[in-house]
Amino acid sequence: MAATLPVPHAPPGGRRPTGAAVARWYEDELGWATADGPPVGLPTGLRFDVLDLPATAGLAVLRRVRGDWPVAASGRRVRVLVAAGTAEELPGLLDWLEWGGVDLDLAAWGRGGRMTAPTPPGWDAPGTPGAAVWLRPPRPGRAVEATLAGLPGVAGCAGPPGGYGLVRLVAVAAAECHRVRLLAAGTRARGRGAARR
Repeated sequence: MAATLPVPHAPPGGRRPTGAAVARWYEDELGWATADGPPVGLPTGLRFDVLDLPATAGLAVLRRVRGDWPVAASGRRVRVLVAAGTAEELPGLLDWLEWGGVDLDLAAWGRGGRMTAPTPPGWDAPGTPGAAVWLRPPRPGRAVEATLAGLPGVAGCAGPPGGYGLVRLVAVAAAECHRVRLLAAGTRARGRGAARR
C-alpha cells in the first residue's frame, strides 16, 4: 500500500530558495537553530525531538490522532515533532505499551540528531522527488513547545490542552507501523506463492 505524499513542485522560472534563505527563515521566524547543509538541517533534542516512521503509518496516525504538532515528510518517511526528551523515553514507553522487542520501523531522534529542514510553508519547493515538505507546518510567532505531544515532566510538556499526549501518539504509531509491516509481509508471501504456480 503506497502512501500519498505531496509532490514537490518546481518553482516558476527554475529559481530555488537558497540554503542560507531557508536557514534564515527558521532562525528568524521560528527561533529554531539550524545546522549547515546542504541540505539545511534542524538539530533535534533542543526544542523538539522527532518520531520517524513509514509514510503509510504516519499518514494513518494523522487521521487517527488529533493534535497540532508539526509534521514533515521526506521520501517515504513521515517525521512527527514531539517534545524534547522523547527519544530517551521511547524505548521504555514502547515496553510499557507492550511493543518492546517488536521490530516496528519506528525511531526517535533526540539530542545530536538532525532533521532535513523542509522548505518553509508558502515557499516554492525544490521540485526534487522525496524533498522534505511540511504536511502540518509550524506557525511563526507561536512557540513550538506548546503544540508538542509529550509526557508530563518531559521538557515540561504534556501535550496541548484538550489534545492527546505522547502515550496515545506512540500507541497509535506503533500499531500503524506494525500493520504496515504485516501488510508488506502478506504481499511478499502472496507474490512468492504466485511465482511458484
